Amino acid sequence: MRILITNDDGIHAPGLVVLEKIARELSDDIYIVAPETDQSGVAHSLSLNDPLRLREIDERRFAVKGTPTDCVIMGVRHLLKDNPPDLVLSGVNRGQNVAEDVTYSGTIAGATEGTILGIRSIALSQAYGPGGHAAMSWRCAEAHGAATIRKVLDIEIDDDVLININFPACAPEEVAGTVATMQGRRNQALLAVDSRLDGRGNPYFWLAFSRHRIDPGEGTDLEALKDKRISVTPLKIDMTDTKTVTVFAQALGG
Repeated sequence: MRILITNDDGIHAPGLVVLEKIARELSDDIYIVAPETDQSGVAHSLSLNDPLRLREIDERRFAVKGTPTDCVIMGVRHLLKDNPPDLVLSGVNRGQNVAEDVTYSGTIAGATEGTILGIRSIALSQAYGPGGHAAMSWRCAEAHGAATIRKVLDIEIDDDVLININFPACAPEEVAGTVATMQGRRNQALLAVDSRLDGRGNPYFWLAFSRHRIDPGEGTDLEALKDKRISVTPLKIDMTDTKTVTVFAQALGG
């Protein structure tokens, strides 16, 4: 099995090292194509107005001056065009990608692009606890990653489905199981704009996220992580709301 690995945290990210270890438990035919720099939050963006620079770091390891989507395209359509991968793995992201995170996440985008290109694709993310990035531990993803991927690959899914896996912020032995989940939803009151002034008195801004207790919702990815379970969420490329299409068809007479 040929595996293409990417991420959104960049070519030097520790999560990429973890994902390579996970992938090598599944295959010895691995290629890594990741962004030169951190691309967190770029979602499923393409570089259309700038050229893509491809840098070979060593055998089967490349950095692209672009987004995770660019990386997957370069991997599949350029580097491996004559022998494409059987699986795309994106991650392991530093921090969870659940609820509305999936709309912003470059990690999810890497798996999305792989799915669009007709390749089975999985996004992986490691949640962190109250200590934040400084207290980040990859042990849960590293210990359970390969086994979880094997379980997922044994399940037959439609061609337009990608899989979003999130590992809880706990020790590997504390994991309470693996569950299929739905995408949750947070309270967007958590999102704020932090206004500041630079040394010359000019305003600048940071997007800020508050930490509050929320109702995670039964059966959601948020609930799974809270309960120390590995969350496995199938996501569809086709975002059409079929129920609403029927409503619109009736209302518009179509």
